[in-house]
Amino acid sequence: MPRKPIVGGNWKCNPATQKEVRSLLSAWAQDGSRSSWDAEKVDVVIFPPALWLTDVKSDGMAIGAQNVSKTGSGAFTGEWTAEAIVDLGLSWTLIGHSERRTKYGETDEDTAEKMAKCQEAGLNVVFCIGETLEEREAGKTDEVNKRQLSAVISKVKDWSKVVIAYEPVWAIGTGKVATPEQAQEAH
Repeated sequence: MPRKPIVGGNWKCNPATQKEVRSLLSAWAQDGSRSSWDAEKVDVVIFPPALWLTDVKSDGMAIGAQNVSKTGSGAFTGEWTAEAIVDLGLSWTLIGHSERRTKYGETDEDTAEKMAKCQEAGLNVVFCIGETLEEREAGKTDEVNKRQLSAVISKVKDWSKVVIAYEPVWAIGTGKVATPEQAQEAH
């Protein structure tokens, strides 16, 4: 059975204030955007900053965390465990986002540990893969994507809870744009 299409929106570190979050949500409610899709045909997930997770709970849209810990509960300041995310009533998280990999040093092994924790907790995952501009220009797109995927394959017990998102890292902030053909080629 094919998976229902998914539309996900990562808010990154935006909006900057709780007032802006409330204003955005109010505007969505007023113009009907929050209910303008057929939930039987498409899943819609938004990933707001952690501070706004409980403010954003919504009708129709699923809410996800932008990050999840590779640990369980304990002395891990600033971490969000998969169990805590589920306990908040959230059903999704991102793993392997390029910013987590490039700016915070998240490794393939880290993503594998995170995937295992999410699978244990029953949390849905958008697993991000993709190559940098340097890797693309060196002809390593397939190699990088395979390496990133290979790290988590053995940890996945329920593929219905995993969406793989190709993220052409080389097209983020570089002025270069990934064409639909280039994205499809990576799939």
